[in-house]
Amino acid sequence: MYSRTTDDYQAMYAAGIRACVEPSFWLGQNRRYAGTFFDYFALILDFETVRARRFGIDHFAAVALNPKEADDRGLADEVIDGMPAYLTHERCVALGEIGFNNNTPNEEYAFVRQLAMAIERDMPVIIHTPHVDKLKGAERISAILRELNPNPDRIEIDHNTEETMAISRETGCYCGMTVYPISKLTPARVSGIIREFGSERMVVNGSADWGISDPLSLVKVVEFMAADGHDDATIRRIVCDNAMTFYAGSPNWKPELDLAPVDPNMFQR
Repeated sequence: MYSRTTDDYQAMYAAGIRACVEPSFWLGQNRRYAGTFFDYFALILDFETVRARRFGIDHFAAVALNPKEADDRGLADEVIDGMPAYLTHERCVALGEIGFNNNTPNEEYAFVRQLAMAIERDMPVIIHTPHVDKLKGAERISAILRELNPNPDRIEIDHNTEETMAISRETGCYCGMTVYPISKLTPARVSGIIREFGSERMVVNGSADWGISDPLSLVKVVEFMAADGHDDATIRRIVCDNAMTFYAGSPNWKPELDLAPVDPNMFQR
């Protein structure tokens, strides 16, 4: 939501969305200083929570050095060394996104360091499969999980497609699918994947970033899948229940689903 306007929060509330988790994200260009990351972590944990609550949305965050900015190993070490203070924040419910962008050795180094931190803390983890060579990235993620042996209840492997889903499912972890208007998955593709693989431990994510994206994509998945013959329990499981169970692995996950939007007139002078 760092990249979105208040109009998006208003539209989300009107569509029935009451809580969200924002993973650590790219700012549009790579950051040059560790302090810039730390300021960003503070923003999504503190300010963004306040901004969202004005519109009736309970906002949580996941903290990490994202894989798109992990190729500077010196900077990565400095950021990762400073992350523990933010991982204990009351609005932090996971460590993520971590994983791969271009499947480089430095990305793997940052991924393994951060995954080990999460395992030590028994925290939920959001893992990013790469945009390019996604199958290669999914295979390496699976191998690393076998090596480090985290609790699969604490891991969500995200941005899966038809190409990677079988590999991710074999890990026993939660498997995420991200819906975009023109890239990644469409509601129709999600419907097909669920029909093939089932809905257990499957999570559908909405999209919100600098490009063409849609914070209401979950709503469109619900509408499409209902028309495509999926029952209500299956749909609820992939857009709500499984995510609620996954994030309940964090003691900080206590979403308030009955927040009332604040009258904007009270901020006018």
